[in-house]
Amino acid sequence: MKRIEHEVDFCVVGGGLAGMCAAIAAARHGVRTLLMHERPMPGGNASSEVRMWVCGTPGCLETGLIEELRLENLWRNTAPCYSVWDSILFEKVRFQENLTTLFNCSCQSAECENDRILSVTGWQLTTQTFHTVRAKFFADCSGDSVLAPLTGARFRMGREDKTEFGETLAQEKADCRTMGMSCILQARETSSPQKFIPPAWAYTYPDDASLPPRDYRMDRFQNYWYLELGGDRDSIGDTEEVRDELLKIAFGLWDHYKNHGDHGLENWTLDWVGFLPGKRESRRCEGDHILTEKEILSGRIFEDAVAYGGWPVDDHHPAGFNHFGPPNTNIRLKQPYTIPLRCLYSVNVENLFFAGRNISVSHVALSSSRVMATCALLGQAVGTAVFHALKEGFSINREVSQKCARAVQQTLLDDDCYIPGAERERPTLTREGTLRASAGDAEALRNGPDRELAGCSNAWEARIGDRATYEFSEAREIREIRLAFDSDLTRDHLNMVSNYTLQGVHYAPPATLVTAFHLEADGKTFFREGENHQRFAVVPCREKAASVALVIDGLAPGRESAKVFRFDVR
Repeated sequence: MKRIEHEVDFCVVGGGLAGMCAAIAAARHGVRTLLMHERPMPGGNASSEVRMWVCGTPGCLETGLIEELRLENLWRNTAPCYSVWDSILFEKVRFQENLTTLFNCSCQSAECENDRILSVTGWQLTTQTFHTVRAKFFADCSGDSVLAPLTGARFRMGREDKTEFGETLAQEKADCRTMGMSCILQARETSSPQKFIPPAWAYTYPDDASLPPRDYRMDRFQNYWYLELGGDRDSIGDTEEVRDELLKIAFGLWDHYKNHGDHGLENWTLDWVGFLPGKRESRRCEGDHILTEKEILSGRIFEDAVAYGGWPVDDHHPAGFNHFGPPNTNIRLKQPYTIPLRCLYSVNVENLFFAGRNISVSHVALSSSRVMATCALLGQAVGTAVFHALKEGFSINREVSQKCARAVQQTLLDDDCYIPGAERERPTLTREGTLRASAGDAEALRNGPDRELAGCSNAWEARIGDRATYEFSEAREIREIRLAFDSDLTRDHLNMVSNYTLQGVHYAPPATLVTAFHLEADGKTFFREGENHQRFAVVPCREKAASVALVIDGLAPGRESAKVFRFDVR
């Protein structure tokens, strides 16, 4: 068999949203990065193979790379189609400078020495090739923590008892049970009656009483997450058998809708069923800190915070669809909580990071932190931490947390991530320049966080033709401009629909965005954007100038003004 060796600075195993964001973040900061992913497409549970929604913190949408992906989708995927969404995820990693991708490549072994990983080897099914990757740092973003048993990294699996962390929502006695996995279905409304002939092996549900009490409505917001099993089995080793059971349930449920009683779905047809289960929980790696219930419920702000969460404490019953009681607990949080860098690296393998649902958390905390928008933030944080480790010459993951956690924070904030309790430092030129605006309060552009928060005057309200200008006492070397616009972070967060109604859905970028702008140096235009659909823009500049101006050229139809949160000059 063919064998290929790769030597990079950073190897990411697992290409879900966490792995994607880890790899992209590192590569964009100049780190030679390789992404090894066992599936033919990136995105994990968010991809068309599983089709779970990208959920995060209600009312406080995540920014950074995950917002870039969501806004690109709203711009290009106007009639929501999973193939378009997949293409966006694919291109973000496949065509990223400094990033090598190995799709269809399953990590099978690791070479370790003195508590360090030297290399990992994967088998690429499509090319029948073994790929060995040597790197200085590794990140396990595989969800199932595939590197943990291969490297001896400490991990836990199952539910803790109440006494271990003093968690009121934990079990009286620890066990090996987890949340289950789901094979979801999607349906499409047509203009005429549609029949359904179930497969012989599907379960039969002759009446409503034969089904557990769930929300069985049919609309574009129903993604059938409760078609769930496996939490009372081995959520890794028994996946194939659990998948078979889930398919029997999914096809049996659709048979019930179509052939057993009147459910108002005469014109609906089955459009898709997932044959790859979407997992919620399996192995969780152990780091220098384990995030717990109290820290989540209290909204704790950590000094070394690099991400945040805010999804409810959403703990699913291990028996899933076989449980006729409530399918989950759902405790809404009063405020977001932060996640420290110490939860994102191995306590005993000194060059291993991790991001996604496998970070260092208790089972109760995982029930909130596991959702994909939060996982994407964790991935971006890990990629950024590796960049700083290499920049400072560190060889041990713990050194990043101990010596430059604040630098990691500042880079994340600079790259448009939000971290509750952390304040972004303004660049020197931004602080030193005299900032004027043709209308409105330009000083708001360098005050407060780069989003709408209560009690903060942190946005410049601009109309078409308005300009904000930095003036300097003498000509200065300008390297880049960084801008943050208003993408309406209270909007509907769903990246895709679950079912397709006749009237359809139209996606478009948020109407709050500035749609066109240009930049001037000493009155001369050096950059123009006529179709802006992103919140965050980094514009390279190679000018020496005594003034730099942002000029608003376009807004969404019907809008008289738009907010600008950041105008930084470097």
